[in-house]
Amino acid sequence: MYTRKQNQVMRRARSKDWFLMINHGGVRAGKTVLNNDLFLMELRRVRKKADELGIAKPIYILAAYSSSTLKTNILNELENKYGLTFKFDKSNNFFLFGVYVVTTFTASISGLGAIRGMTSFGAYINEASLANKEVFGEIINRCSGDGARILCDTNPDHPKHWLKVDYIDKADGENIVANHFTVLDNNFLTKRYIDNLIATTPSGTMTERAIYGRWTIGEGAIYKDFDINKHVIPREKIPKIDTLKIVCGVDWGFEHNGVISVIGIDMDDFIEVEGFKFYKHYLIEEHVHKHWHINQWIDLARDIAERYGKRIPFYCDSARPEYVDAFYNARLNARNADKAVIPGISEVGTLIKLGLFLVSDTCQVYITEIGQYVWNKTGDAPLKENDDTQDAVRYGVYTDKTIRIGGFN
Repeated sequence: MYTRKQNQVMRRARSKDWFLMINHGGVRAGKTVLNNDLFLMELRRVRKKADELGIAKPIYILAAYSSSTLKTNILNELENKYGLTFKFDKSNNFFLFGVYVVTTFTASISGLGAIRGMTSFGAYINEASLANKEVFGEIINRCSGDGARILCDTNPDHPKHWLKVDYIDKADGENIVANHFTVLDNNFLTKRYIDNLIATTPSGTMTERAIYGRWTIGEGAIYKDFDINKHVIPREKIPKIDTLKIVCGVDWGFEHNGVISVIGIDMDDFIEVEGFKFYKHYLIEEHVHKHWHINQWIDLARDIAERYGKRIPFYCDSARPEYVDAFYNARLNARNADKAVIPGISEVGTLIKLGLFLVSDTCQVYITEIGQYVWNKTGDAPLKENDDTQDAVRYGVYTDKTIRIGGFN
């Protein structure tokens, strides 16, 4: 069964030809569910076209932000819905309906390697606004097979984002088709669910994008729901450390502040909204230093690990891979952080709005920075000022979340 909006888009997809179809808008609006079904439909169409052309092994590109999002957003959903099984070859590709499906990942330029030089009969790009622009462009270039069509879904971003300016704004309803969704289009959702979704979405830009699917400019303070009287507590009111899961976020610096943030997560204290659990987080410690060298950071991290547990994870800024390697070689449990900016801000913002992110009154740099942590002039990203502790906390909170739900590797 489909929503009215999904039926409308499905009819358009099947009734007339198109080259690029972008389904964009709010969360839980039905975009990905529809696109997964359109993906199967497109594979059958490609097989039929290949038979007409006498091509034994037609190629189709399946692109996602990462291997984990590919599995979570697409493959698992199709397995559960239709009982499909995907048998991957040594190149991590598979056959389905007689079409060779080549997987690639769009988070970085390395995604080009899997698709260079091929001729594809189509593509499905999940979370397109998160894609590296060059990888996205190369996927389009590769889709030169007779009758090739490209299917995308995405949540909105900044109105000057390249996906909106170069493609959505140029939709003519024929070659490029852009379909806008909001959560209100999903008539299978109850009013209670929608009310809860709005209540758990950070105020301002995040609500405009996630709920109403608008490509809006970020303005003013990023964490509008943060209240120093509500979210800052005395250090002694933080629960005993042995009752918390401890993670650390690491933002490297030298001329600007470097930071290690120590975060405690109470896995027994949570709010459950429509099956999703949001756990209480505590910012316990912040360590903020300029002009520190890697040996000093290692000594500090070892001290933290000695006090909180030798295997606590340090989710590190990948901009300094040699520093991450040095942590690892020092037998610290270091790994690259998931640095997705907007999703990370959304996660922290949701915890703040729900009263599930509390800050020790000893973390004065964070408390000072959060009030000055604002969108840049173009509104497409945070201003690169007063962001060192903000980044470190986001790395810790969001990476833990994505690992916990199996969405980061």
